[in-house]
Amino acid sequence: MFTSQMNHTQLKNIIEAAIMTANTPASMDYLLRIFTEEEQIGREEINAVLAELEAECETRGVELKQVASGYRYQAKPSLTSWLSRLDVERPSRYSRALLETLSLIVYRQPVTRAEIEDVRGVAVSSSIIKTLLEREWVRVVGHRDVPGKPALYGTTRQFLDYFNLKSLSELPPLAEIRSLDSIQSELELKMAGIGAEGEAANAESIDGEPSAEEGGDGAEKIADRDGDNASEEGAAEVESEQVEGDSVASDGADNGDEPLTEAGATAVETASVVDETEDGKDPLAARAG
Repeated sequence: MFTSQMNHTQLKNIIEAAIMTANTPASMDYLLRIFTEEEQIGREEINAVLAELEAECETRGVELKQVASGYRYQAKPSLTSWLSRLDVERPSRYSRALLETLSLIVYRQPVTRAEIEDVRGVAVSSSIIKTLLEREWVRVVGHRDVPGKPALYGTTRQFLDYFNLKSLSELPPLAEIRSLDSIQSELELKMAGIGAEGEAANAESIDGEPSAEEGGDGAEKIADRDGDNASEEGAAEVESEQVEGDSVASDGADNGDEPLTEAGATAVETASVVDETEDGKDPLAARAG
């Protein structure tokens, strides 16, 4: 209830001003400290005012956001593209190694440095751990009971505030809630299967195609064989024509009733020259006489 000394409007203005002037998100305990016992302002009254202030921000450029540490006013995300033009300082850029280390701490906390290195497969730089501790995004929450007593790391409220989260339950879940170790092993098996399929395909292509040397030797053998066959056929045709010409010439000389062909006449003339030579006569002289 509200006392006669403080009405509803006044209470709302006080809480709004307290949230806006606070250096950090205003927690419920922080807001309760504003009022005395005589004013009789409790959690119920403050929660009612906070809900009303949050509803009033729907048509404004700011919103009342509850994060892990408490309540704060902040610009709406839809206006970021315009407000970013006013920033003089460039936003911080973090390396992939730092973000991977932070992600492992967030999803597997509490976790030791050695466990992070086992998952990532590389050593974690001391500067990365130092940066996370200085940012107050992580803290040492204990030590594992093993030789060496390694420190266990976990996230802080400042981490949730920076990423605009109320609790870790608002973080996006890992795919099918599987451990990173199982995901890595599955990826390795898939890569091994792809490599085996590629090797098999290459082997089949090599076995199915003749080599350049074998192809060249085969072509040369076929060409030689075809050339020999053509030579034999040509020689047979020439021999057949000669035999046919001799036969025609012989028939014309014996019968005398059929004109001799040019091939037959040449054959007869050649034969007479041979006969004259065998008889000891000079064929040229004979022809001249």
